[in-house]
Amino acid sequence: MIFQQSSLSDDATQATTILSKELEQELNRLLAYWQTQMTDEVYGGFYGKRLYDETLVADAPKGVVLNARILWSFSAAYRHTNNQAYLQTANRAFDYLRLHFIDPVYGGVFWSVSFDGKPLDTKKQVYALSFALYAFAEYHRCTFNENAKELAIDLFELIEKYSLDKDLGGYIEAFTREWQLIDDLRLSEKDANEKKTMNTHLHILEAYTNLYRIYKTESLKNAILHLLFVFDRYIIDKNTHHLILFFDENWNRKGSQVSYGHDIEAVWLLSEAAEVINDQHWTTVMQQHAVKIANASMEGLDKDGGMWHEYDPATHHLVKEKHWWPQAEAMVGFLHAWQISADHKFFEQVFLTWQFIKKYILDIKNGEWVWGVLNDSSLIASEDKAGFWKCPYHNSRACMEVIERIEKRVHS
Repeated sequence: MIFQQSSLSDDATQATTILSKELEQELNRLLAYWQTQMTDEVYGGFYGKRLYDETLVADAPKGVVLNARILWSFSAAYRHTNNQAYLQTANRAFDYLRLHFIDPVYGGVFWSVSFDGKPLDTKKQVYALSFALYAFAEYHRCTFNENAKELAIDLFELIEKYSLDKDLGGYIEAFTREWQLIDDLRLSEKDANEKKTMNTHLHILEAYTNLYRIYKTESLKNAILHLLFVFDRYIIDKNTHHLILFFDENWNRKGSQVSYGHDIEAVWLLSEAAEVINDQHWTTVMQQHAVKIANASMEGLDKDGGMWHEYDPATHHLVKEKHWWPQAEAMVGFLHAWQISADHKFFEQVFLTWQFIKKYILDIKNGEWVWGVLNDSSLIASEDKAGFWKCPYHNSRACMEVIERIEKRVHS
């Protein structure tokens, strides 16, 4: 990784040391929540939902994204801390994902299973396959479990076989269980029903990058290079430096929405992919993009240091909500932008974001983080505390990523 020589004052060095310690404590606190509050001792794995007020919905469906993110989080946490309790939870998550979500007939993973582990929604959402791949690769990194590696490789090959658009580039969103085209390709009701999306491409890239750490083949490297090209050519808006969210299969832009959280997440994930495959050209290109995207994402910052959810410049509509995950990604993204640019405003924003998280997002009483807050800083009570989309992945990853960057880079 190419970093600018960013000198720090004694006060700034002390601040990063304090930040690192606070994030280490927070990592352990939030993971404890999933071990004590979300472990399903009756039907195995983890519960599918807790409401904002901590009410457990024991019979809620269990989503593959939630379970894959749990596996990734505890696998990464075990590598980070060597805490055997995290390994035990990772083992539990791996066993449940392998036994209940892998489609034994057509391959891939089910979108959801019932509370007692029976297939429920059997569609093949490529976003979900990517997270399962991402998690299996991480589990192999901490255990050297060959079955996990084989499962990850199988998912990579399925994505390349069925989802890759060999004519126009990129990846198609979703299929039926039998890998046929499907009418409703959306991840959720909030998404546009389009064949190609930024979100799925970003997380395929994230997953492939992690797989490359344990499976260095030319086919995988070429797939990562293809994804970097796709982001550079189609997804990054060269005028605004925001990410374009939705496309038809011909790469025609659909909609004008801006997702500030995905912008700042892409700042570091794009650079990471180029660095992991050790491609100097794309490392330079993506670091140049990173600084521009980071600057663009600052448009989504409120005066209290929090990051807004979404904005549509066509209608001038700002979604005045501050969700947990953009705040987590902001810490990593702005730290990365500072490391490659030496622009101190990015460094300062890392601390402003953490102060916002501590003030409004951490649930000190119950553990974990709340979904988010509204414009008046009141709690968003319509969303889960833990559930299909509310997982320990963005926040645990941010804790570990910032700690490791501080230890390896800031104090070097």
